[in-house]
Parts: sequence; C-alpha cells; structure tokens
Amino acid sequence: MEELKPNTKYRMCDKAAAFDEFQRQYPAYTATSKLDDLRATEYARLDREGQVYLDYTGGSLYAESQLREHVSLLASGVFGNPHSKNLTSLAMTALVEQARSYVLKYFNASPDEYMVIFTPNATGALKLVGESYPFRPGDTYLLTYDNHNSVNGIREFAKARGARVSYIPLCPPELRVYSHDLEKGLHLGRPGRNNLLAYPAQSNFSGVQHPLEWIELAQKAGWDVLLDAAAFVPANRLDLGRWHPDFVAVSFYKIFGYPTGTGCLLARKSAVAKLKRPWYAGGTITFSTVAGQNHYLTPGPAGFEDGTVNYLNIPAIEFGLRHIEAVGLDLIHTRVMCLTGWLIDRLTTLRHRNGRPLVQLYGPINRYRRGGTVQVNFFDSNGKMLDCNEVEKLANYRGISLRAGCHCNPGAREIALAMPEEALTKCFANKDRQTYEQFLQAIQGKTTGALRASLGIVSNFSDVYHYLNFAETFLDTAFPD
Repeated sequence: MEELKPNTKYRMCDKAAAFDEFQRQYPAYTATSKLDDLRATEYARLDREGQVYLDYTGGSLYAESQLREHVSLLASGVFGNPHSKNLTSLAMTALVEQARSYVLKYFNASPDEYMVIFTPNATGALKLVGESYPFRPGDTYLLTYDNHNSVNGIREFAKARGARVSYIPLCPPELRVYSHDLEKGLHLGRPGRNNLLAYPAQSNFSGVQHPLEWIELAQKAGWDVLLDAAAFVPANRLDLGRWHPDFVAVSFYKIFGYPTGTGCLLARKSAVAKLKRPWYAGGTITFSTVAGQNHYLTPGPAGFEDGTVNYLNIPAIEFGLRHIEAVGLDLIHTRVMCLTGWLIDRLTTLRHRNGRPLVQLYGPINRYRRGGTVQVNFFDSNGKMLDCNEVEKLANYRGISLRAGCHCNPGAREIALAMPEEALTKCFANKDRQTYEQFLQAIQGKTTGALRASLGIVSNFSDVYHYLNFAETFLDTAFPD
C-alpha cells in the first residue's frame, strides 16, 4: 500500500464541549476523579512525555510507588536463592510465601481449595496445564474460537496423546458464543474421561466477556475448566470464593505493569492431583537418583515451579496488588467502561460524506458483558480496508500507542474478517515440503488483522479524545490500491 496520507481538514468539536457531552452521557465518570489525581502523581510520565497510551491489554503501566517499595526492600536486606535453609535463603523463602498467600487473598481463594504456582507469565501457566493434563484416547479438549495462542497451543499436547480437539464457534458481529453451541460442545465429553474446557474470561481480541457461569455448568457435565483470566483481571474482579475454575492463568504485568516475568497458575488442589508432569527439574523434586533412575516430586506448588523462581521480583507482586486495592478495582472498572462506551459510540457513528462507515467494529457495540478493548479496522471512502499496521504507524506519529495485528488470537480474527476455512487449510497443505519463504507466499493476504485500543487504570477522557481526533483524519479520504 502507498503511504497513507490522512485528511487534516477534520477535527472533533472543542475538547471542553466534547467532555461536557461525555459527562452527560456517562455521569458515573465524575466519581472516578481520584484516578486523575493518581495519574498526575504516580503516572506523571505519561503527560510529561506526551504519550497517549491505549495498549493496556498488551500490558498495564506501573506506579512510581511500586518501584520505590521494591527498590527499598532490595536495598534493605540480603536475599539468597530460596532453595536452601541458610539465613538469606530463609528470608527470601518467607517473602515468596508471603506473596503466594497475598495472591490467594486478592482473588478470595481459599488456601484449602487453591494453590498458587508461580510462572514466568500466563503462557507459562497454560503450558504447565497442557503438558501435565492426562490426555489420552477418548478424552476431549474443548475450547472457544477466541482463545489466545497459548491456549490454542495446548491442543498439540492433546492431539499427540490421542485426545479429540474441538472448537466452539463465535457468532459475528459481536463474536459471542451462542448457548446452544456451548451445550453442543459439552455433550462431546465422555463420562469418566478427562475432559478439559478452556476459554477466556475476556477475549483479548474483541473484549467479549464470556459468562463465568459456564464454569459450574461444565463441571456438572464432567469437565475440568481452564480459565484464561489474563485480559479480564486488570479491570474486573475475579472472586474465586464464588467461581471455582480448576485452573486460572494470570500475568501480573497485565494487572499493574511491574514486574514483568511473573505470572501464576491458580489451581484447585483436587485438579492438581490429576496432573502428571512429563519431566522434572531442579527445585521440583525432594529426591532424585542417578543409579536408581527415579525421583520424588515435591508436594504442592514447588513441584511445578521449574528451577529457581524469579525470587527477587516475586515480592513486588504484593506491592502491585496492594496498589490496585488501594486505588479500588471497582473504580478502575467504572472509568474503563465509561470511556469504552463513549469511544465505541463515537467511532461507530463516524461516516464519510458518501455515507460509508469509517470503521468496522469487531465485538459488542455496547458495554454489555464486554471489557475495555475496542477492536476496529479503518475503511476509506471507497469502502477499502486500510492496512492496520500502516494506521498504527501513523498513530505513532501522533504519540498514540495502539496495537495492530491478530493479537495472538487467530480464531477471533478469522471469524471477524470472514477468512474461509478452506483457504486457510490449503495454505498448510505442503507445509512440510515448503521453505519458510514459500510458506509466506502461500499465506500472502491472509495475515491481516485489526487495530486494538485498550483502556486501563489511568486512562482518561483526553486519551480517548486524541484517538478520535486521529480517527477523523481518515474521513473522506480514498487511497490507491
């Protein structure tokens, strides 16, 4: 595509007038003013650097106080590798276990029912389940079409062990799952076999929030439930005292930005008893013998934490969770949903002079059971879809951080963009006999995605206003092929 040259003639109405209109439509926003004070103090670098950050689903931002607390802790003590009984090791072990307990408290998970297994990220947590779940012939792995690739990847473990893999379809344009399709999928499970249902509490592509009621529904039908909560928990409360999924995958940087490289698997102890680890490593065993060629797995979370955990970063998890609690998750949720509602309202009403819509929204058009993720593609006045990657580049020039692509969610993209199954299957027909370059030619034109804006803890009206101002520059503009 030729370089996009947006139209500079269009501008939204005056910012003050737009804000007044917004507040009339979303009066609950006024009660979230505490977050403006927070942005001015703990996140002042955003406005100082002129950054419009709209990629919270990619990763949240950290508060300056989180850094200060963590550095102060590290500077005030001597902490060693926790796999020992010396003084510095014991000091670190106490902090790791304290963080583990705080994670349970934050999610209202009973320590009698759940354990916290620290992982590098949500992907690491999902891999633990995939490699250890006892799939065998006659078992079923069932998942929704809009799972992240880290959940899709579990199908490789299932297929390798002879289990059936089945997908529950999405229904455009909202990209939700119809209840009869879920029920049809659950009927695939055979009684007395290992049946695993995996779905995202919130799609990282469309923002759709699938019902948590599915958890109990599936369990009553004889299924274990794996919940990908990575995109859900930054602005929504997950109460594991009310909902009882067997496995929950979380990345902490998605919630509070710092530190990266830490996540966890919240696992029901009854479900963990089914898992069979395919290997062992340092830290996961109490005893190993070379002569006898055997080992004994450490009971509890340590049996799943390969090698040495990221022990110096783990105490920062508690600082981050305490920060979110002090701010108030319900307050964050209210602000995110007010801004999301207005952004969707305005984007979907933008029209070229000939009446064609400027954007196509992928996902719910209102705030019902959705999160703060707004996924669109832009179209010129001739109805031609613009390359989302090129639009992302232009947003960069305006200091706006969006995210272009399929967001590691190929199923949602394929349904949203109506990519035919036959065409995609054909691309892989000769995969084993092709070079990578030949494969790239085979998939040419099938790697398009969409442009995602996502809101979070200190998003404000100005961020959304700037994005809409940017969007309007594409009105009444036609681009050559």
